[in-house]
Amino acid sequence: VQLQASGGGLVQAGGSLRLSCAASGGRTFSSYAMGWFRQAPGKERVFVASIDWSGVSSDYADSVKGRFTISRDNAKNTVYLQMNTLKPEDTAVYYCAADDYGVAPTRLLIDYDHWGQGTLVTVSS
Repeated sequence: VQLQASGGGLVQAGGSLRLSCAASGGRTFSSYAMGWFRQAPGKERVFVASIDWSGVSSDYADSVKGRFTISRDNAKNTVYLQMNTLKPEDTAVYYCAADDYGVAPTRLLIDYDHWGQGTLVTVSS
């Protein structure tokens, strides 16, 4: 499966952005669990949010809980990350990823089999 992330940009602190990740090829999109990760300059890639194949179950990093919402539209082969009340520390390249075994959302980077190219989010203070 190929993943194309979009929606990044420059936003002021307190603002909102919605990231999208469109999938193409591979198996039926609804067979994948999906996740979002981010990587700030000079730091490791870390978990942000994940969602199971159905969209019913999701998981969030503590740093974004209550501010970010992950969702998916299986008819459109797309997963979203709605980011509200953005902070300067949210600045990073955001990556979407697909887990071939989509029964439950996972935080582990190693569980993801396919990665998008990343989209840059910059939050100014």
